[in-house]
Amino acid sequence: MAEDSDLEKTEAATDKRIERAREEGNVAQSRELSTFIQLMAALLVLMALGSVFSEKLMAAMRHGLTFDRAAAFDTTQMTTRLMQESTDIILAFFPFFAIMLVAMVAGPLLLGGWNLSAKAIAPKFSKINPVNGLKRIFSVNGLVELVKALLKVILLGGIAAWVIWGYRNEMFGLVTEPLESGISHFADLLMITALYLVSAMLLIVAIDVPFQLWNYAKNLRMTKEEVKREAKESEGDPHIKARIRALQREAARKRMMAAVPKADVIVTNPTHYAVALQYDERRMGAPQVVAKGSGLVAERIIELGRENAVPLLQAPPLARALFRHADLGDEVPQRLYTAVAEVMAYVYQLRTPLAGGPKPQPPRQLPVPEDMDIPELERA
Repeated sequence: MAEDSDLEKTEAATDKRIERAREEGNVAQSRELSTFIQLMAALLVLMALGSVFSEKLMAAMRHGLTFDRAAAFDTTQMTTRLMQESTDIILAFFPFFAIMLVAMVAGPLLLGGWNLSAKAIAPKFSKINPVNGLKRIFSVNGLVELVKALLKVILLGGIAAWVIWGYRNEMFGLVTEPLESGISHFADLLMITALYLVSAMLLIVAIDVPFQLWNYAKNLRMTKEEVKREAKESEGDPHIKARIRALQREAARKRMMAAVPKADVIVTNPTHYAVALQYDERRMGAPQVVAKGSGLVAERIIELGRENAVPLLQAPPLARALFRHADLGDEVPQRLYTAVAEVMAYVYQLRTPLAGGPKPQPPRQLPVPEDMDIPELERA
């Protein structure tokens, strides 16, 4: 049962899977949305510029069909006039063609976004394989598309029939009107019918777009095993990563231990925590933490300090505060300046004792703010 669940595509597609699908030209698409945008664009353009197009078209036809007797018998004029009239018509309808081109591009962009893929247009035998074509036709998606087409025909055909029936008297009356007014009236009826049909298309789009988005996400679903495999490919094997982190920690620990013999003092807890400090007044504004650790690491720092004659100072609150608030390579926090200054003064006295004087005593009761100490429950 567990193996079966791993093979079921129940997981949402990862970003990498979606990006790979886009590279192959596989994006969410809705033919109904593209058709609706193109029809709406055409309808709006014709409503706004229909009269202009009509006037230019009639003028072109009038000019093309008007010629004198000499031109009628001049065979060289036919091609010239045809080219001229064709150019005038194309220029007259250029705004319409330009807007329709924008509408054709806008449909896919609204749903799938901008995506240029060479793989999508690359020749593939599977695209012309009749077996694959039959599989697509008789698949669940093919059945859905068939049902959609039937419902669309029924809906749009029903609305068209309803509009025509509602305006039947006006349509029958067109035969009694003068030519120009009859053409204008007929164009108005066509625009009304087109408006109803485009409005019906909006209902189809409202149903189809969510379905296409859902179906696209469903087709890109992944099995749990695929998600795990992709995570390994993207981030690497967890065991290898853990091994790399362990090696990095070991290398950092070795570098830290190598800095202990160069420290000026090691502040201890006495054994649970150890922090090694170093101060060079020429390049440091304040003493710097060169090593720190707790437990076994602290014991090793103390051991190295003894082997290299680094002064050890038992100051539990200060050791805990430095361990908690200062990282490796950081200068000591400003709130600990006073306490650390007393420690460094003690170290200086150890290095340069007064001739015949008493041995310097380690500082006691260092001024360490209570809120900087490690809470008792968190101490090692």
